[in-house]
Amino acid sequence: MYKAMKKIFLYSILSFFSLSCSNNDTDAQTKTEEKYQTKNVVLLVVDGPRISETWEAANKENIPNRVNLLSQGVFISNFKNNGTTNTNPGHSAMCSGIYENIKNNGTELPGYPSVMQQWLKFTGADKTKAWVIASKDKLEVLNDCKLTDWKGKFQPSVDCGVSGNGSGYREDAVTMTNTKEVMKKYSPNLIVINLKDVDSNGHANNWDGYIKAIKTTDASIKEIWDYIQSLPAYKDKTTLIVSNDHGRHIDANGGFAEHGDDCAGCRHIEFFAMGPDFKKNTTISTGNYEQIDIASTIAELLRFPLQYAKGKVIKDAFK
Repeated sequence: MYKAMKKIFLYSILSFFSLSCSNNDTDAQTKTEEKYQTKNVVLLVVDGPRISETWEAANKENIPNRVNLLSQGVFISNFKNNGTTNTNPGHSAMCSGIYENIKNNGTELPGYPSVMQQWLKFTGADKTKAWVIASKDKLEVLNDCKLTDWKGKFQPSVDCGVSGNGSGYREDAVTMTNTKEVMKKYSPNLIVINLKDVDSNGHANNWDGYIKAIKTTDASIKEIWDYIQSLPAYKDKTTLIVSNDHGRHIDANGGFAEHGDDCAGCRHIEFFAMGPDFKKNTTISTGNYEQIDIASTIAELLRFPLQYAKGKVIKDAFK
């Protein structure tokens, strides 16, 4: 009788702990699933401004909209491109989390899958739920990679240049219009946008055009943010990240017309972001954050595992 009672008692204790652990696991899973409010990420890349004409200009006179929007977001003052300071390598680094010296003319795929490919595989979502929308046609390479298990698979939708890779560049105004049409029609969860006019005017050695383009892209950032807040699929559940593929030469290294080396002007780029899970009215000057950290941060926000990436999550940006 005693032995039978003892077995019943032990069974009751074990059952209690088993149920307790099960409930705790469920609670933990729920907390993980609800960790962030972000359901969508938009990465907007302003191609090729020097930080000295944006956030480090004496009065920040060229980026009034970002200055005002900082009350809703976070800026990292020492963000760097520590890889190749050209368009395709820079965009590839942001999207894959790996620095690679790929060709800059659109004839070479990145070596590793982007956050878009990996998110599409993880979620099983339709390709219309992830997009690359770029003024530069050559950035269509961002929708694929060389790695055998990924090449030609889980590819995001693309709208690049006039009509795809090899067709030539288009104006940023077209890219802005197309971006809003895609958002309204497909409600993608992940979008990478490239605006090229700053870089194009820089290469033309057109200082006035370069400054004007910086001001125009600043207005475009506000336009995209306002549009995000106007759509029920995006309002209060979307993170907007603004960055650059590269900067431009400091004056001592040849000036604003070119880029591509490791001078401070080429390496020092922007990270400005707003979203429901990020701090507000915050400037970060510590942490050694860099371009390849963007991919890891997007994966963290959208809660999917990121393979291959070498970057880290920008934890200081989170609330």
